[in-house]
This record gives sequence, structure tokens and C-alpha cells, in this order.
Amino acid sequence: MKTEILYNRFLLPCALLLLLTSCTGDFDRINRNPYEITREQLGRERYNIGSTLKGLQGLVVPSEEHRYQFVECLAAQPFAGYMGATVPWTDKFETYNPPIAWQKAPFGDMITDTYPLYRDMLDKTEDPVALALAKVLKVAIMHRVTDMYGPIPYSKVLAEDGSVSLTVAYDSQEQVYDRMFAELDEALAVLTKNAGISPDAFKKFDNVYFGDISKWVKFVNALKLRMAVRIVYADAAKAQAKAEEAVAGGVIESNADNALLTVEENRAAMIYNDWGDHRVGADIISYMQGYKDPRMEKMFTKVKVQYFTPDWQIAEKDDFAGIRIGIDVVNKENVVNSYSKPIIKDSDPFVWLTASEVFFLRAEGALRGWKMGGTAKELYERGIALSFEQRGAAGADAYCANSTDKPSAYADPLSTYSVAQPASDITIAWEEGENTFERNLERIITQKWIAIFPLGVEAWSEQRRTGYPKLLPVVENKSGGVIDSNTGIRRLWYPQIEYAENGANVAAAVAALGGPDNGATRLWWDKKNNQ
Repeated sequence: MKTEILYNRFLLPCALLLLLTSCTGDFDRINRNPYEITREQLGRERYNIGSTLKGLQGLVVPSEEHRYQFVECLAAQPFAGYMGATVPWTDKFETYNPPIAWQKAPFGDMITDTYPLYRDMLDKTEDPVALALAKVLKVAIMHRVTDMYGPIPYSKVLAEDGSVSLTVAYDSQEQVYDRMFAELDEALAVLTKNAGISPDAFKKFDNVYFGDISKWVKFVNALKLRMAVRIVYADAAKAQAKAEEAVAGGVIESNADNALLTVEENRAAMIYNDWGDHRVGADIISYMQGYKDPRMEKMFTKVKVQYFTPDWQIAEKDDFAGIRIGIDVVNKENVVNSYSKPIIKDSDPFVWLTASEVFFLRAEGALRGWKMGGTAKELYERGIALSFEQRGAAGADAYCANSTDKPSAYADPLSTYSVAQPASDITIAWEEGENTFERNLERIITQKWIAIFPLGVEAWSEQRRTGYPKLLPVVENKSGGVIDSNTGIRRLWYPQIEYAENGANVAAAVAALGGPDNGATRLWWDKKNNQ
């Protein structure tokens, strides 16, 4: 392998690395603006470390608007029943026929941006805490990528000589998970040892916990717990062991410790508020309407909806309305104001992982007999209460006790795609007694799905893993019969540029996948028998 940095087709422009590295010889010295801060000056206050940490933080849930749209709004959120497109695209992820140009973003763009930043951190410092944080962030980013695709380039991207190449052999998804668990444990050892250091050491460069390493420890354990539960149908023993380790190590338990990325401007807000390309999905609206969920007022806008009065007159009211996933919109202007949008402001942080999600993960573990620090019912209800608290909604106790309300049937405000029967009849209140495992599992996942909105990648992953929540099938399935509408898409396929420039390694990855490189092939952890 060559000793220089092998970015190949993924070579980042020198402009993107302006403050991180020089591109050619004495170019920087000759052409440097005399009023521009130098690399040496940056290093004096650890800005070299800080800029890289911030760069990685911005990729966990992509904070750049176009990348967020491709990964979340166009792909994962529709697959999870969260969001549908309002634009008259006839080729798109949610109808299972995305344009070739779209297919690169969730895979190549995420990988391309992550590894050079991580390599830069290794080059810049020997600070164990900084290196541990960078390792955690790399895992958090690539965990989402592997859960969208399966096998990915991982352990071989960074060579011992420090070079980076993305035209390398892939790791199987099982290997990726094993390596990630090991890396999280390595980082935990360092962060736990340094949990008491002053926040000032990293405060300027940490937009999540502002240098509070004790909170990073909780996040890492929570991420480990999330990953452990994910693999339960593939390796139950390992899932239990890793989950119990995570809980024993200390996880996020209050909303004060939620992992939220603070940004100067939440540019995802413009996607929903300015562009209007996406509206809230029919699935989550139908579930929450049926449950009379008080959180809806905090999460979604209302629109004008027509209805029939008792004497069969047409009237209008303000209400919530969701758009069916996978429809072919003819005219955006006819639909964009007919469906609710998520309530999101420029000042809002990006959500990574919350206390509510952690308690639902623990509830599932307890349901399976794992040591999770409480009964499944207690942990489940605590997850709901924390979600209500996070959203600023009242009535969690009454909601938890509700044993009658069920998801509602979908009524399309445009009277085009209504469905007579709801996707599920699951209620909210916990069921005691024998033979309730699967019903209670559906409760846990359904309530977690509501609570973690709009985390599309996580919600889609859990829906594939468990079959819950039960979703309406896409309206237009343009996969040519490859993907079953009722089963839904199981993964994204590798972009064509990978075949063109890393063909042999992609072929080996597909062999490790165990099926064709299409949206119907299941990932390693996607093994639940009754789906």
C-alpha cells in the first residue's frame, strides 16, 4: 500500500481541509493570508482537535441539510413510517426506485467524510480522551451506515502506516458489530478513568455535552445498549451480555443527559419549513391520533381538514393529517398544505439518543429476562413518562393506563389513499400474565418509535428487527417485484460507483451478505422468524 493518503475517488478537496492540512509543498506559506490563523496558532488552544471533533459530531445525525435530506428525509424516515415526499418525483427511495445520483449519498458521502476526519485526529494528538471521543463518534456514525447496508468498509480503511483507503475489503456486519463493541469498550475504559476532569478541557469543542466526560460515559453505554438489543435475534447470548454490561456501567437515565447536538442553526428546519419537500407520515399520525396522544400538539402542526357533520354537511376543522408513504405526487402545491409537518425550529438541537429510548431498550431486555434494573412494565412506563417530559406534554400516567384506545384507520384528507382498517390493534397499557411476550414487545417498540421521532435510521432498523410498529404498505412499489410491499424494504443496495471502482470487494461483501444486493435481502441481525 502506498504511504500517501489514498482517498482515490473520494479525495476531499483541499478547500475542505483548509484548516487541517496543507495540500502541496509551500503553497500555504506562499499564499497564506497574513490575517489568517495558522495551523500552529490553531494548535495552541487545541483547535486542531476541536475542529475535528466538531466535524465528526456533525456526521452522527448529519447536520448539513442536503446530507440530512438524503439519509433521513428521503430514505430512512419514509421506510420508518415517519415522513413522505410532497415533490412530484416518480423515482425515489420510498417507492424503491431511487435515481442513481441519489444512491451514493447515504453510503459514499458518509464514509468519505468520516474516515479522513478520524485519521486527522490520530495525526493531531496523543490525548487519550480526544482519541476516545473520536473513536466513539466514528462508531456512532458508521453504526447507522452498517444498519442501512450490512457489510461496509470498516476495519481495513485505516492502515497501520496512517494511510486511508476506501477501496478496501468490507467487513461482514457481524465483524463490524464485534469491532464496534470492542472500540466502545476501549473508549469506555479511557472515558471512565477521566470522567472527573474539568469540562473546560473540551468545552469549546464539544457541542453535545460541552466537555462533561461523565455524560459521555453514559452516552457510550447507552449506544452499546442500543447495539446490543439490535443483535438479539442473531446472537442472543452476546446481546444479553453486552446489554447487561452497558446498564451496569451507567446509561442515560434523565432528559438532562440526553445526547443532543447543539448547532448555531438547525438546517434540517429549512427542509420542512422552507422547502416543503416532506410531510409527516400517515403511519405515525394514525397511531398517535388513535391513542389521543397529547404529544402530537408538541410534535406536529395542524392543517385544515374537511369532515361530514351529523347532518351530512361538509365542514372544516384544524386537525393533524399524515401523508401516505410512496405515493406519486402530481402537483406539490395541491398536497403540501394538506398534511402536517414536524414542529422544528432553527434553534433546535439534533437528537442522537435520549433517556426515553434507553428505558424502552431496558424494558425489552427485562421482558427477555435480562438484568436491566427493573421490571419490564416499570421500565416501559418510565420510558413513556420521560418522552412526555422531553416533549413538554402532560398526562403520562393516564396515557400509560389507557387499555382501550388503539391506532386509528388512516383517513386521507384528500380522499385518495384512505385505508379502512388500522395497521395494528395494539393498545398502550401493559398486559400482565402468560403468553403476553409478543404483545408487550409490540407495545415497547411502538412507544419507542413514537418517542424517538424523527430518528429515521434507528426507527427503520427497529421496525425491520422486530416487525413493529406495523406499517401501511407503500402505495407505489416500483422495485419490479423484488421487494415485498407488506414486508417492506430491508436494506439499501450499494451504489454503482462502488461496483465501478471497488468491484471485487463489493462482490465479496455481497457474498457475505448472503443474498442479492437489493432491497429484499436481510441484514445479519434481521432474523426474527415470524416476519
